[in-house]
Parts: sequence; C-alpha cells; structure tokens
Amino acid sequence: MDELHQQILLLFSIPIYAIIIPLEIVLSNFRHLHFYSWKETVMNVYLNLLNAGIDLALRFIIGLSVLTFFAQYHLHINWDPIAYWIVLLFAEDFLFWVEHLVDHSSRVFWAVHVTHHSSPEYNLSTGFRSSVFMPVYKYMYFIPLVLLNFRPADVIFMYSITQIYGILVHTQAVKKLPRWIEYFFVTPSHHRVHHASNIPYLDKNMGMTFIIWDRMFGTFTEEMDDEVPHYGITKPIAKPFHPVHIVTHEWIEIGKDLKKSKSLKDKLNYLFRTPGWSHDGSTKTSKELQKDWKRRG
Repeated sequence: MDELHQQILLLFSIPIYAIIIPLEIVLSNFRHLHFYSWKETVMNVYLNLLNAGIDLALRFIIGLSVLTFFAQYHLHINWDPIAYWIVLLFAEDFLFWVEHLVDHSSRVFWAVHVTHHSSPEYNLSTGFRSSVFMPVYKYMYFIPLVLLNFRPADVIFMYSITQIYGILVHTQAVKKLPRWIEYFFVTPSHHRVHHASNIPYLDKNMGMTFIIWDRMFGTFTEEMDDEVPHYGITKPIAKPFHPVHIVTHEWIEIGKDLKKSKSLKDKLNYLFRTPGWSHDGSTKTSKELQKDWKRRG
C-alpha cells in the first residue's frame, strides 16, 4: 500500500483508538452500563494482536502476491476515476458479505471465525476481537476484483477502510438511526443482532458496510424490542480466558465429532456443513433451531 493509503488509514483509525473507545468506556462506567470488563477487553486486545501479526505477514506474502498474480489476467476495463472507487467499495463489500456467509455456513471456517463472536460483551473493543487465522484465506475472496482491473493495493486499502467502519458499529451506546440509514447501511442495531446468540438472530446481518446484501439474499433481521440481544455463542466456552483454548476450542470440538463419526461422508459433513449439523440429530443448525422457535411461536 502506498504512503497516501497509509495516511488515510491513520486519519480514520486514530480517533477510534484515541477518542471513541475511551469515550465509550467513560460513558459505560458513568452510567453503570457495564459494557466493558477488564478480562474481556484484554482478551479482545490479545486476539487482535495475534490477528494483526499474522495479517501483517500474510498481507504481503499471500494477499498482495496472490492478487498481483491474478491481476495480470485482468479484463481491459477503462474505469472512470469516480466510478472506479464507487464500484470497488460496493464490490469489495459484497465479496466480504460472501466470505462472512461462508464463515457462518461451513464449520471449518466457523472454527476460525468463532473467536470474534465468543465474547459475552459487546462494545467497540469487540470489533478488534479478530478471527486470528482469517488472513490465511480472506484475500482469496478478492481475486474477482483484480480480474476486473482493480489494483491489488487499492483492493486491500478498501477492505481496510470498510473494516474500520465495521469496528464502529460494535456498540450498544447508539440505538436505532434514521430509517433511510437503517435501510441502506449496516448500523449498530443491525450488528447487535449479528452478535446475539438469541435463536431468531443466529446467522443474520452479515454485512460490513451495506445491509442491502442481507435484505436481498434473505439474511436480514431487525433488532426487536421484545428480543433483547444476548451476546456470545450458543455453547459456553470451557476456558474463555485461556490464551490457546480461546482460539482452538472449536477445532477441539470438531476433533471430537470426527472421532465419533464412522463414515468418511459424516467426517466431511462435520468439517464442511453448517455448524450444529450432526449425523444423529443430537445437535441442530441455526436454521433448524429457528424452525423450532417459530413452531413454538
């Protein structure tokens, strides 16, 4: 990424670290809202540092090199300068939505992503609770962009910008925004739903910047007044503050399921089908849980 990109990222990100997060902490303590606890906040920072170290290495080894390789086969599209950035914003955000959907739909990817959802708290620091090993594969989703003649450095820059926006929606301090904003953009209300473990909220609102993808493809749900979000995951983690277990707990559970499954087909299903799938029906997927919830309704 060139120097101008770096300066823009600093301009957007420094206020989050220096102003907005401390302000939310002060507000939380002053109003006795208990948005933060020191253990969860330390864990969020720890996971972010792990992710950042891997991302820093792989952004250039995998990210830029892979995207640069595919860029040589790009279509010869002469983008208007303004259209270039607008299309890149929407296209990158859509491909992130696809990646995010896969992370929730395939257990092996959920095992990577689950660390971001594992905190029972929800605040701006949760936005930094990163999926540690996601840098291994996330840049692969952006190959279509370089084939459409978007520069690899610009693709990574746009992803970084939308990620900053994605951090800002991790808050309980902001309630619902004006209707037109709620319709088009991902808002704190939408993302609270995404982080909730309530059955009707599971696997909903996957967007980073725009909520329109969820509205278009049926993964959108409003935050309901009579369904207060309970944050975290449906199955408690045995050792939530253990530095290794917090990253590996779902892989351990997958290993247990692989041992008890007898056929190759079942083993592959435990790896790649939706989290909650089981060969004997002893556990349920989010869609199955939601069907039962509606039936009881």
